[in-house]
This record gives sequence, structure tokens and C-alpha cells, in this order.
Amino acid sequence: MLPEGKYNDRGMRKWRPFASMPEQYIGLNKVLEGLNKVEKPILSEDQQEQINEVLLSSLQANKKVHLTYYKRGECITETCSIDSVNVHTKTLYFVDEVFEIKNKLQLSDIVDVQFV
Repeated sequence: MLPEGKYNDRGMRKWRPFASMPEQYIGLNKVLEGLNKVEKPILSEDQQEQINEVLLSSLQANKKVHLTYYKRGECITETCSIDSVNVHTKTLYFVDEVFEIKNKLQLSDIVDVQFV
């Protein structure tokens, strides 16, 4: 009998019976990943022009933006500040707000950019 207020956790032992069929979990993970995937949006010229204007304004004024980009079947939105744009390699460099890490992104993967 445990003293009052004490909890006896069985740890990983309680999950052992469910680990008997790892193939099932691999297959289910593949199915679930496929459900969340979307096709890459096609942008009109007006949308591309608007993205260019917001990127340029953000770069000049050092304002934070909500950057939405396409990566591996998902549209990901991050709050970040634009660090630089390399026109020759068509690459955008941005610093994310959470980890403050400099990231690299192809301009063709950008779906939307809006000021915070």
C-alpha cells in the first residue's frame, strides 16, 4: 500500500502489449501522413507581385511577417523577420521568431506573406 498522495507509475511496462505489431504502426503513420498532404498552390501574377512588395517592405523596415510556405506536402506558417533575399539563387533568408535561427527558403515555395 502506498502512502497517501503517492502515485505508482508503471512506466513503459503498461505500453509493452501494444508494441507487438510495429508494422501496423508504420503503415498507420504512412496513411495519416498522406491525409494531411496538400498540393502546392498555384499563385497568380497579382499574388506574386503582392508577395514581392510585402517582402521588400519588410526587408527595408525590418518588420515581422507571417510567412506561409509549401514544404513536403504541407503549407507551414511562421512568424519571422526577413533577413535577406538573394535574387541570383532565388533564395529567401529569414529568422524565425521562436528559435531565432536563420533559415533558407526558395522563393518559389512561398505561398503567402502578410505583415503581423
